[in-house]
Amino acid sequence: MTYRNPVIAGFHPDPSVCRVGDDYYLATSSFEYFPGVPLFHSKDLVHWRQIGHCLTRESQLRLSEARSSAGIYAPTLRHNDGTFYMTTTNVSGRGNFLVTTDDPHGEWSDPVVVDHPGIDPDLFFDEDGTVYYTTSYNQGIYQSRIDLKTGARRSELRLVWSGTGGQYPESPHIYRLGDWYYLFIAEGGTEYGHMETVARSRRPDGPYESCPHNPILTHRSIRSPIQATGHADLVRTPDGAWWAVFLGIRPVGYPFRHHLGRETFLAPVAWEEDGWPTIGDDGRVAETMPSGRLPLQPLPAPPVRDDFEGAALAPEWSFLRTPDPARWSLAEKAGCLTLRGTPVTLNDGGAPAFVGRRQQHFACQASAHLAFVPSRDGEEAGLTVYMNEKFHYEIAIAQTMGRRGILVRRRLGSLWKVDHEIPWASDEVVLTVKADETTYSFGFAARESEPPVWLGFGECAMLATEVAGGFTGVMLAMYATGNGAWSGSPAHFDWFDYSADDASRSEV
Repeated sequence: MTYRNPVIAGFHPDPSVCRVGDDYYLATSSFEYFPGVPLFHSKDLVHWRQIGHCLTRESQLRLSEARSSAGIYAPTLRHNDGTFYMTTTNVSGRGNFLVTTDDPHGEWSDPVVVDHPGIDPDLFFDEDGTVYYTTSYNQGIYQSRIDLKTGARRSELRLVWSGTGGQYPESPHIYRLGDWYYLFIAEGGTEYGHMETVARSRRPDGPYESCPHNPILTHRSIRSPIQATGHADLVRTPDGAWWAVFLGIRPVGYPFRHHLGRETFLAPVAWEEDGWPTIGDDGRVAETMPSGRLPLQPLPAPPVRDDFEGAALAPEWSFLRTPDPARWSLAEKAGCLTLRGTPVTLNDGGAPAFVGRRQQHFACQASAHLAFVPSRDGEEAGLTVYMNEKFHYEIAIAQTMGRRGILVRRRLGSLWKVDHEIPWASDEVVLTVKADETTYSFGFAARESEPPVWLGFGECAMLATEVAGGFTGVMLAMYATGNGAWSGSPAHFDWFDYSADDASRSEV
């Protein structure tokens, strides 16, 4: 039996995993998107279903001042003595903090701020009850003992390891196996030189000795469809086997460009006779991997359509920064997501009226039925293919010089252009974005039963991290804006479809 990598496709970086009985839970970074820290559940480590987020309230997560690729950095998810713990860093707010819950399907607590600097925090519960908090800080891995209830430090900050010499030692995780404590970290930056390294000690606070076989996971300087592997977290299955989840990217073309973001991959961990671990096949992984003794339990395919009939948004939807609850609604018009445009545009670093989901497949199609009657110049609503405020495409209904039309527009760095614009008299339209590995195509139709009329296109490479920068991935989103003024006209999205065409490359 085999499984396909990535096990969670699209912009889901910095995975952290824990097991409770036969259940696995996994959390990933979310940066400037709200709610924060997507949370997944699995029975087999391969097939994952998103069950919610850890940070769902403004009291837990404030992103109003978060620049692009800031906000929430790498989380660590742990379970101890009946309680789930998630700790992370809001680099645009309170720094390091932790939240807890007894039920990961429900609400999490308000944050406890942790008096410990750095990013990428790890929680380690030792057998004597001591809790160790470890972060990446000042080009090293620093540790202290903390009080879980108050977040106060119970010891001085201590440098425990600086890694093997790669830049940006980060993402520390500590595990105990027998009499040894193992400290795993990522080095090389979350780029093409990314790697996972490990050290061990007889004490959780060191001194740590480096593994002579480091790095234990890397794809640097090799020919592979998977690149930039690292930032691993380990979990032990009920039968005693060890597995690692970690991030990687799948670049397209040459020179390499990746636009789906950093994704979650899975590989087995082998412990050698000398007590050191190796991830995958001597530090390398593939898109198709043997599943070993994992009890594979495939999940039903996710629904193509969201018709917005529920009382809450499905967990795959995200807002761009902290949303204004007065600017979106599932109740204003029954069976619709309603957005009301703000002065903020997609070119700004604020919080536009924006509800999006991650692009998870190279070849896919997203469509939405929009009812929108702009009442003044500047009002617009539609679909955007969004990497950040300086790199995005959109197809939308907009009013310009008193005339309503459909436009296709691109923003690429300092370059801004309306590629195509046609008159549109109807109050409704079906907008479509179709993607393959290299190109986005933008179309419209008067009704669902008609095929799209293709109005424009854009290159995927222009939204890639190598061009646009940052740590996120492409989002496909519905949006509305007043372009500098409050919009008086609501945009009603009756449904949104997302379908994948490239199952051979990614099974989610």
